[in-house]
Amino acid sequence: MGQNASEGQAQGLRWLVLVYKIPAEPTRLRAGVWRKIKGMGAIYLQNSVAALPASTTAERALRLLRNEIVEMGGTASLLDAGVLGGGSEMEDQFNAARDDEYEEIVDRCEDFLGQIEKEYRAEHFTYAELEENDEDLAKLRNWFAKVEARDVLGATGKAAGVSALERCAKVLDEYAARVYAEEGEGR
Repeated sequence: MGQNASEGQAQGLRWLVLVYKIPAEPTRLRAGVWRKIKGMGAIYLQNSVAALPASTTAERALRLLRNEIVEMGGTASLLDAGVLGGGSEMEDQFNAARDDEYEEIVDRCEDFLGQIEKEYRAEHFTYAELEENDEDLAKLRNWFAKVEARDVLGATGKAAGVSALERCAKVLDEYAARVYAEEGEGR
C-alpha cells in the first residue's frame, strides 16, 4: 500500500473537529473562543477549524463550547473524524503545541531559579519570601499538570518540564533550609 507505519497509526486515531463561525463584532467573542480552544490544547487545522484527539473530556469541552458559540449568534458543528491522510502531520502539530507549552514552563522555571538566586544575593531569608516562592512553584506545578493532562499523544518535551520542576523543588528546599536557619528554627 506504500503507507508508512506512523501514518497507519495516525489513521487509527479519532479526532474531534469543531468548525465554527462567530459574528465579527464584538471581537471579544472571537478572542474568548480562541482562548478556550487553546486552553483545551486543540490545534487549528485552518481558521475556525480546531481539532483535538477524541476523548470523553475533549468531547464534553467542545460540546459546551459549541453551545456557547451558538448562543452568541454563531454557528458551529462538532465532528467525530478519522483521518484518511495527513494524520501523522496532525499528531506532529499537536505534539509541537505541547512541546511549546513544556518549553515555556522550562523557561518559567529558569525565571523561578533566577528569583531564588536573587533572594540569596539580597540575603532575603524570610518566611514571607519563602511563602511567595512556594506559591510560585505551586503555580508552575499546576500549569505543568494542565499541560500534561492535554498531552495525550506523548510529546517529547515533557521530560524537560519534569526535570526543570524537580530542579526548582530542590533549590526551593535548599532555600527553605536557609530560611529556617536564619529565622532560628534550624532543622
